[in-house]
Amino acid sequence: MLAALKQFGRTFFLVELLKGMQLTGRHFFAKKITVQYPEEKTPKSPRFRGLHALRRYPNGEERCIACKLCEAVCPALAITIESEERDDGTRRTTRYDIDLFKCIYCGFCEEACPVDSIVETDIHEFHFENRGEHIITKQQLLEIGDKYEADIAAARQADAPYR
Repeated sequence: MLAALKQFGRTFFLVELLKGMQLTGRHFFAKKITVQYPEEKTPKSPRFRGLHALRRYPNGEERCIACKLCEAVCPALAITIESEERDDGTRRTTRYDIDLFKCIYCGFCEEACPVDSIVETDIHEFHFENRGEHIITKQQLLEIGDKYEADIAAARQADAPYR
C-alpha cells in the first residue's frame, strides 16, 4: 500500500518530468560541440578504412598476383576477380571489381593480401551520381592507388609496428 501511495505521489507531482527538465536545462546552457563539416573536419583514426585502392611496385608493375584470397575472405562477396597467366608464367588479374554497395569496409581483403596490393585508404568523401558507378573496376582502383601512393605508403609505414 505504501509503495502504491508513493508511486501515486510521484505521478501526481510529475517527478520524472521535472527530472527530465532538469537534465535538459543542465545541457541547454553547456558549450555546444558542433562541427561545421565541409569547412571543419574532425580527426580520423590512422586505421580508418575508406575507399579501396590497388597498389603498384616502385617499378610500375601492379602488385596483385591474382591469388584470389581477398575474394575468398570477403564476407559480403563484394570482390570479383578474373585472372589469366601471362607469357612469363606469372598470373595477373584481367578483372578486379569491387561493389561498394555490398562492401562493409571490414578490411579483411587488406589483411588477406600477401603482397599488400589491395588497401583501404582514408578517403571517405566519395559519391556516385549514375547507376553502375558503385562498381569500381581494376583501372579505377589502380588510378586511386597511383594518385594516393605517397599517403598510402606513409600510413602503412606508420601502422607497421602494430601489424
